[in-house]
Order: sequence, then C-alpha cells, then structure tokens
Amino acid sequence: MTWKELGASRFALLTTYKKDGTPVGTPVWVAPDGDRIVVWTNSKTWKVKRIRRNADVTLQQSDGRGRPKGDEVLAGTATILDAEDTQRVRDLVSRKYGIIGTLAVKSHKLFRGAEASVGLAITPRPGE
Repeated sequence: MTWKELGASRFALLTTYKKDGTPVGTPVWVAPDGDRIVVWTNSKTWKVKRIRRNADVTLQQSDGRGRPKGDEVLAGTATILDAEDTQRVRDLVSRKYGIIGTLAVKSHKLFRGAEASVGLAITPRPGE
C-alpha cells in the first residue's frame, strides 16, 4: 500500500503512542494533500495530546470502527497545523467526504468554534 492509496481510503487507523510506548489506535477520516495525508480532529482529543509529546504515528487502512483492513502499516511523523492550514484540511475533508464531511466540519465549527478543531499533517518517515 502506498501513501496515495491510503489517502484515497475512506477510513484509516491512526496509531499514536502513550508516554510508556503503549500504542493507541483511533479510526479517522483521511484526505490526501500532496505528499502527505491530512486528518481533521477535535483539538482536545488524547491523540492530539499524544502527538504533541511524540510525533511518531502509524496509519493503516481500516473500517469506520478502526478494524484494520490488511496487514500493511505505514510509519509517519505527525505535525499539528496552524489555523490557516487547519482550514485547508477542513476544505479537503469536506471535498472528499461530500455532504457528510461538509456537515460535520460546518456544524463542528458553528457549535464549537474554529479553535475547537485542528488539522494534522502526516508525512512518511524517511525510508518509508
């Protein structure tokens, strides 16, 4: 599986790591953005807190409940994006997921405010 194929997937399992190294998987929507994959999420989630401490992540294709589809896992580095880049991620997610994505993004922004969500950019680790 390539990064491009993963970016085209409906869902991906994003794995982040606790302080003690324990992996924690979370199903997420993903969208391709050039040579990286972007994710839109609530800014207060544990995955964002874990990424602030350790940017190493893995991604693999999954269903909406986080059950992996296949054995291929891609290792990457996550970056928490600023407000301008987060808006770009919102636009990419809305475009990819159609009316459902648009409603999710718009309602989250309306009811919780723009600062309540954040974009994540995931790039391949060197050699991946």
